[in-house]
Amino acid sequence: MHCEIKHIIAVMSLEKSVEAIIKEAQERGEFDNLKGKGKPLDLSAYFETPEELRMVYSVLKNAGMVSAEVELLQEIAALKERLATTYEESQRNRIKKIISEKQLQFNVLMERRKRRV
Repeated sequence: MHCEIKHIIAVMSLEKSVEAIIKEAQERGEFDNLKGKGKPLDLSAYFETPEELRMVYSVLKNAGMVSAEVELLQEIAALKERLATTYEESQRNRIKKIISEKQLQFNVLMERRKRRV
């Protein structure tokens, strides 16, 4: 029990330290020019990625390397954005078809990964 209390206190102390560092950075304006500031985060690609691969993909992405799966998810997201601003029916149908094809490619790649694991 005593160790658990020490652990909880250490975690709380760490959280306060992190909060203080973030607050200081905010006050210095270090977050003012972030891409997408003031816009909601699009986490669809994150949640479309299987849970067991999210951390790996995140590390690869931060290193500037993207897997075929991540690239497909990015393409799908961009196509969905394009679809939202396209009003001509034939173009919408073409974009929907491309989205379906890319989603199928993504699903096939994910199935292959699951079989290897």
